[in-house]
Amino acid sequence: MLKKIISGGQTGADRAALDVALKFNVEHGGWVPEGRKTEDGTLPLKYRLQEMESPDYRERTRQNIRDSHGTLILSYGELTGGSKLTQSFAKVIGKPNCTIDLLNNDAFESAIISKSFVLENQLEVLNVAGPRLSNFPGIYRDVKIVLETMLYLLFLDTGKDRDIKFLLPGEINGEDFPSSIKQAVEILSDDLSLKGKTFIAKLEPRNIQMLYFVMLDYARHRVGFDSENKTLLEQCSTALEDDEMTIEDAVMEILKRLKLFLESRHILRVVK
Repeated sequence: MLKKIISGGQTGADRAALDVALKFNVEHGGWVPEGRKTEDGTLPLKYRLQEMESPDYRERTRQNIRDSHGTLILSYGELTGGSKLTQSFAKVIGKPNCTIDLLNNDAFESAIISKSFVLENQLEVLNVAGPRLSNFPGIYRDVKIVLETMLYLLFLDTGKDRDIKFLLPGEINGEDFPSSIKQAVEILSDDLSLKGKTFIAKLEPRNIQMLYFVMLDYARHRVGFDSENKTLLEQCSTALEDDEMTIEDAVMEILKRLKLFLESRHILRVVK
């Protein structure tokens, strides 16, 4: 079972991997060069990476390979630079590695390959590497899509999607679209049965992806994202401090807040 995603914190593929981990409440980490150095400046502290004593990118690459159970390298075409070095280090160190050329494999095919790599090698800690954003402007988006799809496929393998279908309401109480995140949370809460509310309230934070994968399509429609609810989308973008946020990212933010909202109302607390 995949428990943790790590990377070197660089822009592009590395950062996409960390953002996917943060989105899905998957444990994340890794090593970053001294000074938390990246090509766009200092790596923000929201990324809980450890700082090397050396500013050499190669040193953090070696350490991430050592600290993981396997390394996934996503690239466009033949490996070059740091990606090629990552593959060489993984072979020398003797850790499983998988390279996917995104020019020859679409996102879904790449996700299937990634999922197989994780399962076949029983990886609990996955190191993700690839080119930086300045060399390949589309790499962040593509790696993010591949990894999110991989997590979805891993989730489907558990069969839990069938067990929690009861979360989806049989009837939708109106078509009023919310203009704020608070209203979106209240609308989704009102649609849920008591069983659904209690289940979400008690759900472990690391299992938020279960809620997301089952409720994504319903929630996206219910809050009006399918009808271009730009007001709500802008609120979510501000909350996440992310100008590149997708509708799917916005849905996850709303679902995380829904869980917190239900926790405060549907978990019995022992009063001492």
